[in-house]
Amino acid sequence: MKPWIIGVDFDNTLVSYDEVMHRVAVERGLISSDVGKGKRVIREHVRRSAEGERAWQQLQSVVYGEQINEAQLIDGVQAFFTQCKHTGISVRIVSHKTEVAAWNVAGTNLRTVALTWMEQHRFFADNGLGLSPADVFFEPTRQEKIARIRQLHCTHFIDDLEETFFEPGFPQEVEKLLFSPVVPSAPLSAVRWVSSWQEIYDYFFDVSR
Repeated sequence: MKPWIIGVDFDNTLVSYDEVMHRVAVERGLISSDVGKGKRVIREHVRRSAEGERAWQQLQSVVYGEQINEAQLIDGVQAFFTQCKHTGISVRIVSHKTEVAAWNVAGTNLRTVALTWMEQHRFFADNGLGLSPADVFFEPTRQEKIARIRQLHCTHFIDDLEETFFEPGFPQEVEKLLFSPVVPSAPLSAVRWVSSWQEIYDYFFDVSR
């Protein structure tokens, strides 16, 4: 059997911005405090605000940039990566992430702070999650992200955006796992929906299935 090379997205797949995004959006008057803390519901409310898409892009640039230190590792990620390390399964992080967001007035390098966040969460530690910075690939466009997935010969890819899998050129032989705590709005052909990292862990490591 071909050795597994599992590709994983970064934003909203490994790291959750729900708490910090909600706080910043409330502070900026973009949403009321009673709005839910999920990214999708926040995005819907912000896009309906006076500044619409611009406000949403600015909000993302802040939480993905200078406020990333408040972001949280999603439950179950540590256990999955640790098990991959112990069983010798290769994992690569492949993310569509520019160096600087268009609306980031602070000029924060989004890639640098993301790597720092990963270091703080022991992704690169000798007794940590088994990765090195060389296993992380930030690409400036979604098309280049797809090209990287192909170049790395990923056998599986985990992403929170179904658009990734429908991008022209996405390799059909790669097994697609959509990470989403909420049920997708429409059936997804040839894409496996997983609602938690525990479910992802069970899918890869449940020897009874």
